[in-house]
Amino acid sequence: MDVHALDRLDNDAYERLVLDNAHPPARDQETWELLLSRPLIDRTRDTLSALVQRNVSALRKRKAEREAFQTECFARGPAGKKDWFDTRNEYEEWRHRAANFARTVQNALADVNRAKRDHNRSANHTVAQEHRECLRKLALAVQRHQAAHARAGGVAEQPDYELWRVLDQITVPMGPSSEPTSLRTMLDIYWTDVASVDTADEQRAGAERAMRTAPAGQSGRFSGVPKARHVDNGKRLV
Repeated sequence: MDVHALDRLDNDAYERLVLDNAHPPARDQETWELLLSRPLIDRTRDTLSALVQRNVSALRKRKAEREAFQTECFARGPAGKKDWFDTRNEYEEWRHRAANFARTVQNALADVNRAKRDHNRSANHTVAQEHRECLRKLALAVQRHQAAHARAGGVAEQPDYELWRVLDQITVPMGPSSEPTSLRTMLDIYWTDVASVDTADEQRAGAERAMRTAPAGQSGRFSGVPKARHVDNGKRLV
């Protein structure tokens, strides 16, 4: 049985299934998990809530009938009192069963409500992550716009400055204390795209950095590369 099969059950059959799994020791765990799944949890909760209300109404009605019966019996004298006391055990047993039923259903409803809160937290987290990702993409686009303008060397207009300023004005919560952190800081620390570099790339980049720091493009850091001694010594070492 799957979610779709359970969802196609009529209300009476669905209620029986929920009741069969309301008491933890009697639950079929797979069925209970289906009843608490996102597509069915609201129907399961509504079914249990209706059972709670129906039981409360039955207790209230039976209590009122019992009180009316007591009044009628006591008005008939000793014979009437005997009738009332003869039916007392039956009523108390019924009330005890109703109270146990109420406890079972209310506990099951509490389980459902906890699962519903977990669903809501998960959904809210997913939505928040989606919004955060959209904000990251927007911040990157603004940063690239500013970088492109800087490379072009043009004169920025007021709308450009207003656009770039949002990177410092808009913040997002970060860390356990949800510290407000500007988008520019997020870009500098967390959101900047970084390409992975392998060992060969890193060695090549290091060599290029060393070469740029050497006179005439040559570095004395590499063994076998002679240093220039005198410009006019005729050995053409420079």
